[in-house]
Amino acid sequence: MVPEAVVRFLSGYGGRPVKIMEVCGTHTATALRGGIRSLISDKIRLVSGPGCPVCLASSAYIDRLCALAKDGCVIVSFGDLLKVKGSTGSLLDMKAAGHGVEMVYSPLDAVRIASERPGKTVVLAAIGFETTAPAHALVVETAIQKGLKNLMLLTAMKRLMPALDLLCADPGLDAFIAPGHVAAVTGSAVFEPAAKKHKKPFAVAGFTPESMLLAMYCLVKQIGAGGSGVANLYGEAVRPEGNEKARAVMDKYFEPGDAYWRGLGVIKDSGLYLKKEYMRFDAGSFGRNDEGAEARGCMCGAVLTGRSDPDECPMFGNKCTPEDAYGPCMVSAEGVCGIWYREGAAK
Repeated sequence: MVPEAVVRFLSGYGGRPVKIMEVCGTHTATALRGGIRSLISDKIRLVSGPGCPVCLASSAYIDRLCALAKDGCVIVSFGDLLKVKGSTGSLLDMKAAGHGVEMVYSPLDAVRIASERPGKTVVLAAIGFETTAPAHALVVETAIQKGLKNLMLLTAMKRLMPALDLLCADPGLDAFIAPGHVAAVTGSAVFEPAAKKHKKPFAVAGFTPESMLLAMYCLVKQIGAGGSGVANLYGEAVRPEGNEKARAVMDKYFEPGDAYWRGLGVIKDSGLYLKKEYMRFDAGSFGRNDEGAEARGCMCGAVLTGRSDPDECPMFGNKCTPEDAYGPCMVSAEGVCGIWYREGAAK
């Protein structure tokens, strides 16, 4: 239960305008479903961030997966990624054309599929942040243990902090609601260097309206006092040091490298790639300069960096809907545009 004083403070706030980025798409959904925007002053603006890995997947990455499917590989992917369009179509189009594309609910399902089809090369579309990277590492570890020779990964994994460090430099952003899922692995302390460097506060929040309201209260109070600390309001799942076992298995198999982010370009050391000794499991991953040809007129890049709201895009709800998505932010369950559309958030 949120103290009445917290809601009263946020609704009656009359200080300078502040812009708070909710990095995770689940926080965006929580804010809309919980009616949070109706409870806060119009001087407090919530904007969305690059917290959806499917939304970040470049056209070049999708094109590479489609090319592998055409070459006879079995592509294993989460459902949302199947619908993201590359320059020549989507994985769903490949499946409809009879190519090998399988939807799974866990990365480890790729191990089962590779075991069942020894004559086929199985390629796991390994996307995600530090939240899912340990599971992808376990795929490699299990493949080694089972002696599988036909399982490979095409990686598009991202490290969140390099992107947040870049976003912190934006003078238009005042504070950040940090994603609890990522922080459960990385730890809340990972945000401290950026908070100190840019003098902007962070609050790690859970995924209830109450947790988000408390995070916003904490952030607005810090902004008013000139503070730049990191508040962990999700202590039941997040420790300062994070999950050391998960990070250890991730670090065993992957290493940082430059990666492309939709709306932000190529960011140094923001991707995760298989280490040299495990390159036999790599299906041709790339990411240093893999922008590709993004959908013309799509504003996903501006939405993912807090520069625009979804309904500012002329395609939103018109040429781009969840049933026929033009841009990736309308595709994923964590995509900002899709969330706005489903929750009726457009003005």
